[in-house]
Amino acid sequence: MNYIKELRDGEMVSEIYLCKNKVVAKTKAGKTYYSLQLQDKTGTVDAKIWELSNAIAHFEPMDYIRVDAQVTSFNGALQLNVKRVRVADEGEYNVTDYMPCSTKDIDTMYQELLGLIQGVKNQYLHKLLEMFFVEDKAFAEKFKKHSAAKSIHHGFIGGLLEHSLSVAKLCEYIAANYPVVNHDLLVTAAICHDIGKVDEISDFPQNDYTDEGQLVGHIVMGTMMIADKVREIPGFPPKLANELKHCILAHHGELEYGSPKKPALIEAMALAHADNMDAKLQTFTEIIRENEDKTEWLGFNRMFESNVRLTGEKNE
Repeated sequence: MNYIKELRDGEMVSEIYLCKNKVVAKTKAGKTYYSLQLQDKTGTVDAKIWELSNAIAHFEPMDYIRVDAQVTSFNGALQLNVKRVRVADEGEYNVTDYMPCSTKDIDTMYQELLGLIQGVKNQYLHKLLEMFFVEDKAFAEKFKKHSAAKSIHHGFIGGLLEHSLSVAKLCEYIAANYPVVNHDLLVTAAICHDIGKVDEISDFPQNDYTDEGQLVGHIVMGTMMIADKVREIPGFPPKLANELKHCILAHHGELEYGSPKKPALIEAMALAHADNMDAKLQTFTEIIRENEDKTEWLGFNRMFESNVRLTGEKNE
């Protein structure tokens, strides 16, 4: 298969891709054309259909389509100039070739997450975690396969699990080295901090914001999910419930980053920093993977507000 990441300027391709988006547009001269976003598990590429001839069969967004196209370069990025299109038949493609997926084993990560849950000794927090991740089989399956973002970081199958596990492990380290931190509260908040994303972002292949996600957002949605479960646990201390909800509400750290509250507890502050660290390190990791054949400066990155470059050879 000609994966998108392997495309080279000037080559001709005949391949099946997922049509993630299709826009009907017009040139300045009034001629109709299609602007597409095509996807496989290695990434996405823009495509244009300038000539709407009989060679262009009808297709819709989220169809798997076979395209005959030339790879061209525009404004420093590759795009496909499509000459022929048809909807692919079932059996011509394997869905797993079109969905970005974690490089780590999902079941292994989930077992590691369950191990962290076993380390939470507070009976109320432990029960809360088990209700989500052990007893609610539908939620657990959705959580394991969900992405953590539409793009930016961990935007792949298993991304939500990978991110949540990484943040929880960072928080385990923090709690072990700063005894003033409430271990069980922090680790529970870390594991649960993004649970709202299972409903904020749709499943693959769409992996886009839902109406509820747009209107409410995962921080508030996750806090509401926590509140619903707390009400089902007899005797759950109100103070502990509010502290946990505060950690979720404050985990983006700043109001301008979407947090309804700024951290007022040391656990909330620790979670916000762990979440930010993992998100940024994963983003940089993805930049490195996409540019591993380069050694020069890569240009200005908006997230880091810096011109970024890959590290030189290790152990020079």
